[in-house]
Formats: sequence, structure tokens, C-alpha cells
Amino acid sequence: MPRRESEPVSQVKTEYSNETIWMLAVRDNRDRDAFAALFDHFAPRLKGFIIKGGVSPQQAEEIVQDVMLTIWRKADMFDPHRAQVSAWIYQIARNRRIDIARKENRPMPEALKEEPELEPDASQILGLEQETTQLKQALASLKPEQREVIEKAYLGELTHQEISTQTGLPLGTIKSRIRLGLQRLRHELKDLTQ
Repeated sequence: MPRRESEPVSQVKTEYSNETIWMLAVRDNRDRDAFAALFDHFAPRLKGFIIKGGVSPQQAEEIVQDVMLTIWRKADMFDPHRAQVSAWIYQIARNRRIDIARKENRPMPEALKEEPELEPDASQILGLEQETTQLKQALASLKPEQREVIEKAYLGELTHQEISTQTGLPLGTIKSRIRLGLQRLRHELKDLTQ
């Protein structure tokens, strides 16, 4: 709100929506009642938004629960001067929906696709142990920063954004390290795929 010339600075007031007031109470005071009000307001809207994106109602419910938990955990990141609370919350929901879609569509390596009813014989077990040893050696040959993000992404099943938040590194750096690390692994493990 622009300040009138005759109005002293101390009398300038910022008008916030109820949702923003609740979010600030959660951020600043970990106010559970304010969080309950946020939840009651946004949960049904988020569910509808996520379902419109092609997600089943049951999965949408799970995503909403996860988003609201993220809002509670990351409330300290909310800045009303950078975004409206609704935009901030919907961005979290959108990102979470994309993360889940990516995880569900992650291709299964051919070596892991195998008939579940077949028992592996001794040669298969020995081959798998040798492949595991080669993979460990290939991972160990990576630069530590590449190995760390690859392990977080593929073994820890973290999204790029979660890795960025956890490590404090920019998203572009995370993506570059994963890409370069995977190129190196492909080179090191080319004998396994032939």
C-alpha cells in the first residue's frame, strides 16, 4: 500500500489476507491453530487441483497430506513479500505432483526385470555379486560431489529439489552433477551392458 505524504512511516500498515496471517503465525510461532485453519482452507482446494492434473483421488489425498506436512516443516521459508501464500502452497503441490509422476515413470533397468517365480541359480547369484562389486567400484571412482548427489537421487530416492534443499546447492548444480556422474558411470560400466 503506498504511503500518503502526510502519513508518518510508523502508521503505514500492511494488509494481509487471513491465509497469510495464518501462515505467518505458523512460520513465526509454530501456531497449531493457525496451521489447522490453513489446512481446512487449502486441503480441499489442493485435492481438486491435483485431481485435475490426472491423479486418482486416493493418491491426491496422499499428496495433499505430504504437501501440508511440507508446509509445516518449511514454514520458515515463506516470505509474504516474495509470493502470496496461495501461490507458495500451490507451487509446493505442483512440484510434489511432478516428483511423484517422475518416480512412477522412472524406467526399471533391464537387469532388474526378471520373472518373480524363477529362483536364481548359483551362477546368477555370482554374476549379481560381481556386478554389485563393479558398481561399487564405479561409484567409488566418481568425484565425491557427484557420488553424493547420485546416491541421494537413486539410492535415497530424493528429488532434485529435495537434494538442493538438503545440500543448499543450486538446482542446476545438482542436475549437472547427476548428469556428469551418470555419464561417467555408463562409461565405467559399459562392459556390464554388453
